[in-house]
Amino acid sequence: MRGTQSATAETGEREAEGAHRSLSARLLVFTMLAVMLAEVLIFVPSIARFRHEWLVDKLETAAVAGLASADPDDPATLSPAEGILSSDQQADLLEALDARLIAVSGRGSTRLIARDPSLSAIDETLVVDEEGPIDMIGRAFAELFTGGEQTLRVLGPVGDGRFRMEVVLEDGKLRRDMLVYSRNIFFLSLVVAAIAGLCLWAFLRAILIRPIQRLTTAMLRFGERPSDPNRIIKPSFRDDEIGIAERELAAMQTRLAETLREQRHLADLGLAVSKINHDLRNILASAQMISDRLSTLPDPRVQRIAPMLLKSLDRALHYTQSVLAYGRAVEAKPNRRQVDLHQIVCDVRDLLSLGNEEAEIEFVNAVPQGFELSVDPEQIHRLLTNLCRNAVQALQSDEMEGIGIVRRLTIGVEPSMKDRASGEVLIFVEDTGPGLPTKARENLFQAFRGSARSGGTGLGLAIAAEIVEAHGGRIDLANLDAPGARFEITLPTSIGEREEGEKRPENEGR
Repeated sequence: MRGTQSATAETGEREAEGAHRSLSARLLVFTMLAVMLAEVLIFVPSIARFRHEWLVDKLETAAVAGLASADPDDPATLSPAEGILSSDQQADLLEALDARLIAVSGRGSTRLIARDPSLSAIDETLVVDEEGPIDMIGRAFAELFTGGEQTLRVLGPVGDGRFRMEVVLEDGKLRRDMLVYSRNIFFLSLVVAAIAGLCLWAFLRAILIRPIQRLTTAMLRFGERPSDPNRIIKPSFRDDEIGIAERELAAMQTRLAETLREQRHLADLGLAVSKINHDLRNILASAQMISDRLSTLPDPRVQRIAPMLLKSLDRALHYTQSVLAYGRAVEAKPNRRQVDLHQIVCDVRDLLSLGNEEAEIEFVNAVPQGFELSVDPEQIHRLLTNLCRNAVQALQSDEMEGIGIVRRLTIGVEPSMKDRASGEVLIFVEDTGPGLPTKARENLFQAFRGSARSGGTGLGLAIAAEIVEAHGGRIDLANLDAPGARFEITLPTSIGEREEGEKRPENEGR
């Protein structure tokens, strides 16, 4: 079994690591693609600018070579007469400039510098100083994809603009240079994208991927054995979202581990009680038979005590039949009857042996005689018994040792509450004990967590809260200025005042 759990945990960790490696790879690829997309957006105007500058450089180079052969300020040398260069010189100039025709114009005249005799048709005329950004981009990509076999006539100003050059050339060299430029930009973009992607990937992996991997691994390990406190993640000292997630995960795992321990405790308790319950019922049945025989004795003291003993045994037998009621989701639906609350309080007093003069705790029944209420008599008896037993334990604790300390337990009602339009009655159970500790107040009405004493289970208050909830009421711990504890139970005076099973609001001290 242990080997299977270990193998499962290792498999989960490998899956988590594989998932994060995949996440890292996707992050790296995405970063590189983003950089490449940015480079593409940069490349579009760059290639258009490269083509434009290539043509301008061609015009300026032709201008330097052409104007060097004549004085541009002399109108005679710029006349349409035959150029001063010989045929061989023109051929050498055209070959050096990779052109078919070179001409310069200025001051109203045009001078032919060199011309290829085989020049015939011209496919396209370009005026470089009249091209807009859109035209430059469109013609650049047209040259890349469809150029290379066209004859272009290029016109544009040179220098300060007094002269304009005209060059006729084949676009093959232009396209080759543009392709080389594009290739260089592409490889440079790849290098930039790889460097940027790796830097960003390393940074995000350090501050994001690895913490997420740690969170995922912690969740997988905790899921394999949630009862192991060593598997609860230890939060880092980060103050960002990752740090908050780590602290919240640690808190959630701690609460879950505590809840699972409580559930196991409850399951073990239910199993133990179910085993004890069988034998206990037989013992109580035997005790009940003996008590029936005692009731036939003529002794007055026996006659006075026997009815209380029989009633206690009957109630104990009834409790053994429903001893596992707390293991269910809710208490049984109350069987409401019109009861005398004063008399029920007297029964609780006698059950706890607080009604005799020798008792060290003063018991005060402040419920008016004949005060009637529509409740389940057995459940309201259990409710008051649990609260009073807790109060008696507090009044008998070591903290109450001392001369002259008053030990008093009071059960009463607020008479004015019954006359209010709210249709509710308030029952209080108050003692002069040391009060509830802070831990018990924080976990009030929670089984195994809300105990007011060491070794307690807290089931008494939890059962009391469920009984009150089943009656459609609420129970609260009131804040007192004096030492002691006061529980206030608010119940509807009739069934129709509040729906049964209404969800009890979270109990807080008033």
